[in-house]
Amino acid sequence: MKLISVNIGLPREVSWKGKTVSTGIFKEPVSERVMVRSLNLDGDKQADLTVHGGADKAVYVYPFEHYDYWQSELPDTELPLGIFGENFTTTGLKEEELNIGDRFAIGTVKLMVTQPRLPCYKLGIRFGRPDMVKRFLASRRTGFYFRVLQEGEVGVGDTLELVSRDYNNITVADITQLYVREQDNPELLHRAAQLEALPESWRDYFRQQHR
Repeated sequence: MKLISVNIGLPREVSWKGKTVSTGIFKEPVSERVMVRSLNLDGDKQADLTVHGGADKAVYVYPFEHYDYWQSELPDTELPLGIFGENFTTTGLKEEELNIGDRFAIGTVKLMVTQPRLPCYKLGIRFGRPDMVKRFLASRRTGFYFRVLQEGEVGVGDTLELVSRDYNNITVADITQLYVREQDNPELLHRAAQLEALPESWRDYFRQQHR
């Protein structure tokens, strides 16, 4: 489990469908070590804090393993590291193997897995194609978010160490599956609604679905 790219970026204004939009999705890899704070990385910011950022979305992670899939899906698109708007590009961390609530250490930082990423239209801006949001969710290759439990420094090449597994055994992929209602699973829905490591907004959503 390794960190192969650390990506940061400040919001910029872009033109999209005749409007000017501010977005922080444009991230660039950096070679120096970076401080990871409770709300984001130094040098990194989100544009719309109503749907992005916050303690439960402090660090967005995307598995490098998914890049091959997207290269075959989008053969004419260049895919530099960080193109999905991720802060960390990693190897060895997959959505179907990670539990919500799993805790990791990397560099001097301690982190906890909180939720999958639900893409917004700005992913379409980054790729220059409005169908990207739909394709991204359909692929189930969502990546995931970390909450920062202890601030510190990270750098390219650092190893992620699993500190503890969440005993509820609900994976990032399980949460995505419940959200898209791939299959009816009332037992998993009930468990997800009680899952303390999952942000309150998700638990509320699943409680409503469970009624």
